[in-house]
Amino acid sequence: MKTVSHIRNIAIIAHVDHGKTTLVDAILRQLHVAEGETAAQDCILDSNDLERERGITILAKNVSIRHKGVKINVIDTPGHADFGGQVERVLNMADGVLLLVDAAEGPMPQTRFVLDKALKLGLKPIVVLNKIDKPAERHNEVLNEIFDLFVELGASHDQLDFPILYAAGRDGWAVRDLAKDPRDSIVPLLDAIVEHIPAPRLLEGPVQMQVTTLDYSDYTGRIGIGRVRRGTLDATLPMALVKQDRSVLPCKLRALYTFEGLGQKEAAQVECGDICAVHGVEGVDIGDTLTPVEFPEPLDPITLDAPTISMTFRINDSPGFGTSGKYLTSRHIRERLYRETQKDVALTFEEVGEGSFKVSGRGVLHLAVLIENMRREGYELTVSRPRVIVRTIDGVRQEPFETLVVDTTDATTGPVIENVGKRQGVMTRMHAAAGRTVMEFVIPTRGLIGLRTKIVTATSGEAIINHRFLRYEPMRDDIPQRLNGVLLSMEDGKAVTYAIDGLQDRGYFFISPGDWCYAGQIVGEHCKDNDLVVNVQRGKKLTNMRASGSDRKLFVVPAVKLSIEEAIEYINDDELVEITPDVLRLRKYFLDETERKRRRDHDWTRAE
Repeated sequence: MKTVSHIRNIAIIAHVDHGKTTLVDAILRQLHVAEGETAAQDCILDSNDLERERGITILAKNVSIRHKGVKINVIDTPGHADFGGQVERVLNMADGVLLLVDAAEGPMPQTRFVLDKALKLGLKPIVVLNKIDKPAERHNEVLNEIFDLFVELGASHDQLDFPILYAAGRDGWAVRDLAKDPRDSIVPLLDAIVEHIPAPRLLEGPVQMQVTTLDYSDYTGRIGIGRVRRGTLDATLPMALVKQDRSVLPCKLRALYTFEGLGQKEAAQVECGDICAVHGVEGVDIGDTLTPVEFPEPLDPITLDAPTISMTFRINDSPGFGTSGKYLTSRHIRERLYRETQKDVALTFEEVGEGSFKVSGRGVLHLAVLIENMRREGYELTVSRPRVIVRTIDGVRQEPFETLVVDTTDATTGPVIENVGKRQGVMTRMHAAAGRTVMEFVIPTRGLIGLRTKIVTATSGEAIINHRFLRYEPMRDDIPQRLNGVLLSMEDGKAVTYAIDGLQDRGYFFISPGDWCYAGQIVGEHCKDNDLVVNVQRGKKLTNMRASGSDRKLFVVPAVKLSIEEAIEYINDDELVEITPDVLRLRKYFLDETERKRRRDHDWTRAE
């Protein structure tokens, strides 16, 4: 069969923090695709502020490079399981994958997840053992683990015959032979891509282009990104958009772009096998097919894993409403959520009451990133504790389960097993080497909510925690939530040093002296299991009596400041997190103490 010999489409897949983006940076610099100020910065493709701050890839990105007359379309994919919805779709655009594995850590949960998807699509893999310069690298053992993983996932004989390269992405080199090859260039990796990744097949006939990724422009609306599967896509011809339900909508392309270097280049035509972006097609969605009006022949639909976690987004109705945000109403929140679903099809939302929206996603981090972006854009809202999405399968209520992998020191394995066991986790594998132990558990997704903080605390920050969705299983027993009660503000006003100092034996605080609080706001955690209403606004009573040594020196322990993920995992079902551009507050759903007592038996499992 004929092929388009001057094009290669390859996706880079790996577990989070195994060096995908750093390796792409080295390629872009050495081929002079990135120059000047762009080349000087780290994580060139991670242009989003949150990506840079967290050091993870959140959005899949397309770039192209040219090597020996071949255009290589490189797709950088997210490494965190919560953004796996992006990986599933973009793999449909590739003919091969670059599987990066840390030479010390070996295959991790997300490695298994993305590799399984790639092998089922029949993609040709190239294995790169990255961070080979680590003192703790163990490339021979890791290679055996990778081969075992390929066999376990049912790889074909051709896929098992994968080429192997060794690399240090930070230093910008890759070699095939560690003993003989000079470690001075990334070119051997590019040579391997051109040599081993199959060129796209040239299919002649009426054009077919399937949308696998969405972007959004304020000027042209939705942007559909995908690969031309057959024929040549011409921007001047009238087209038909075939939806997933096989309905046909006539349309016209406003603009057509191909990926060139770090940007896009307008094109009149795009040949078979190339990746492109179409602008101005109204109603375009993931899985839709662009075809000629005369021959509306769709491609097979793209199937996506369903969301597993949901949260309630509400308007901010606290006494602090409107002090710092620009977008406050339910209309603003609804429009923002709609815009997000235009780009991220792994996210869904529905209105469940006046000013309330049920938002569903892949995990806590997936939704926390959305909340953080909304906060930075000037939105005010309150969000509930995450809840798992329960299904009824064959008359049995089932919940999502995940594979949890914890890598910790040998001395801290006991606290990890104890904490996971309390949350219905069952150990399936344990492996010890070089003073560290890797444990694998199967645990309900419910049990993961709030678990990361407990494990990190129990191991003094030594644990590395990863998880991925496994399957749905029958519901397990109840999982204990937070054991301690909270300290609640009695009234509105600024917190006073004198009051906090006198209350420190009751627990620890989330607020500092001078912070404004309101009645019903959670200001700290109680040392006992019940909630306690405290007066943090109480100042010292002044009298005319003075005595030497009658005053004591005030000392306030610094407040505990929670991130958005920690806050939404910390709260119970009857509590909310108030999100504003300037401050993050925890509060009770019912601010009035009398109302809280009256609604003590309220059913929190239904959306408010």
